Amino acid sequence: MKIAIACDHAGLELKSALKAYLDSRMIPYEDFGTDGTASVDYPRYAEKVAKAVLSGQFERGLLICGTGIGMSIAANKFAGIRAAACSEPFSAILSRRHNNSNVLCMGARVVGTGLATLILEGWLNAGFEGDRHQRRLDMITRIELGNQPPTPRQETPSEATSPVENKLLDEDTKPVDANG
Repeated sequence: MKIAIACDHAGLELKSALKAYLDSRMIPYEDFGTDGTASVDYPRYAEKVAKAVLSGQFERGLLICGTGIGMSIAANKFAGIRAAACSEPFSAILSRRHNNSNVLCMGARVVGTGLATLILEGWLNAGFEGDRHQRRLDMITRIELGNQPPTPRQETPSEATSPVENKLLDEDTKPVDANG
């Protein structure tokens, strides 16, 4: 398993601690930033991790911001991403077992290092149970696909109106003179 990891400025310290935990378990990861404490926009980092997971190069992703909520909202904008914002191990474990979450989001202002490590450990060790949960995930995927914006329909050359047709259409829309 390889993990894509990123944070915003609020999550930098917690990300460092969680990277040390991943190192101790010899779980490979790639850090997509940020690397400093200057204020950054978390959606950019959520996008990087979501795209990395969707590429297939990473099995799962880990995102850390102030609360975990902003990162989860941003990551969930990508079809196929199931990001769960968790602040205790039970929800993290069930997000894997029941929802097959592929991105874990945590808030550095919500959980301390010890709790965050337990959350991550539970999430990494939990497996998807399938069965009725797969049926529900399939429903979510259908909703996700059904909510895609329609693609603009391209006119074929035979459907395009000619200048003569446009003039006739303009004539049809002019008000009729009652006198004649």
